Amino acid sequence: MEPVTHFLTGACLGRAGFNRKTAYATLAMTLAAETPDLDILWGFRGPLVAFQHHRGFTHTLLAAPLIALVVTAFCWGFHRLRRKQPRIPPRWPLLWLFALLADLSHLLLDYTNNYGIRPFAPFYPRWFSWDIVFIFEPVMFVLLLGGLVIPALLGLVDREISKRRGVFRGRGWAIAALMGIAALYILRSTEHARAVHLLQQTSFDHPVLRVSAEPYPINPFRWQGIVETDNAYHFADLRTRGDTVNIDEAGAIYKPPVTPAVAAAKRSWLGRVYLDWSQFPLVEDIGPGDPPDMPQDANPHLQQVNFHDLRFGYTDWFGTHQNRKPLSGSVFVAPNGQIEATFMDGRPQD
Repeated sequence: MEPVTHFLTGACLGRAGFNRKTAYATLAMTLAAETPDLDILWGFRGPLVAFQHHRGFTHTLLAAPLIALVVTAFCWGFHRLRRKQPRIPPRWPLLWLFALLADLSHLLLDYTNNYGIRPFAPFYPRWFSWDIVFIFEPVMFVLLLGGLVIPALLGLVDREISKRRGVFRGRGWAIAALMGIAALYILRSTEHARAVHLLQQTSFDHPVLRVSAEPYPINPFRWQGIVETDNAYHFADLRTRGDTVNIDEAGAIYKPPVTPAVAAAKRSWLGRVYLDWSQFPLVEDIGPGDPPDMPQDANPHLQQVNFHDLRFGYTDWFGTHQNRKPLSGSVFVAPNGQIEATFMDGRPQD
């Protein structure tokens, strides 16, 4: 999920009653709910390094206790520097436990979308994804924001008409927001299973190898279907409310041949990382190509090989195919199979 949703989830968890058990619970849970995304710092070493380590060690069950410990240590330092003492005393072991819970909420939210996580790495580095929630889900965002903002607004009204001020406000609203998200997950999981079943019942001219249903935001009854046959990938617009499957015949992508350049690209750094992560990889030799800003003395006979994951070959919210391909990479291969240049999301990797 995107970062703001993680922050809001941690804050709602803290306000749901954990802040009544120990000081700094809301602070710790808000920070721990987003701390795993510090893996973005790998981006300073280049786009491919960032892609390789995105949702890596910081998104594992092994790292979760360590992240909770770091967040707890930060809160301890804040407590030592603070002049005004909190209303309730801090209980550090309990705060660590709450931070751990918030960190695990991050893993859960990232697991629900179709990018996936590797929770058991490095011992079992397989990717897992639930595929039920879009990377940004406005319904979740509104629920979480409402669970935090509405009590604050009601508190302003209370101050105008009363001198009394509640110490721990908003518990009921925070719990309601979290319960709303749980209900949304149940609905989306049910509809996702129905969408996959609809694809499995659809007939194709060639044997079906596997199917997948990818989520759209807001609408839990619409899904992007992907069907892999022995010779092609097919896309479908799925509407589970009416049990309709609309196959996009014009958008079918036939599997490209494995040329020597493609074989070399698959063995490259980008190829190994990409194929380890991608569930529906499309690797295409698009012919001669020149990397941007190629030096004057560079090899002029390069083949460009593009990598793209069809899970993100989405139709947009209005039903037309995107021109931009997110999470895509390119490798430029010399005639002898040597990799001359590598690009990830249009940015060069040195």
